Amino acid sequence: MSLVIPDVLEESCTTRQALERLASKWRVLLIYALLAGPQRHSELRRRVAGITQKVLTATLRDMEHDGLVERRVLKDTPPQHVEYALTALGKTLQEPLAAICAWATEHSAPSQPGAAPYRP
Repeated sequence: MSLVIPDVLEESCTTRQALERLASKWRVLLIYALLAGPQRHSELRRRVAGITQKVLTATLRDMEHDGLVERRVLKDTPPQHVEYALTALGKTLQEPLAAICAWATEHSAPSQPGAAPYRP
């Protein structure tokens, strides 16, 4: 099977559209967090350092709209209990993200002061 390289510069390219949906660092970090299983909003906020409540809520809503995350209401009466989980589609991102992690580990920049930067 040969590698097909799409024209990601075209707005109609499905690969470009997928990259735009996943380009947010918060989305990728939330996917990583949710790979461990369903979690409540407060758990996700603690696990994903630096994310604000407002950004977390907006990102989860967008990911739900895109079909990557499902929102489950555990308790309807106040205070409401809700958890978030990856959908089957969201779980398909595990392998590509693992490949990015492996690449990053293999090609990480040297951490010693004065060390030469990574060059392919």
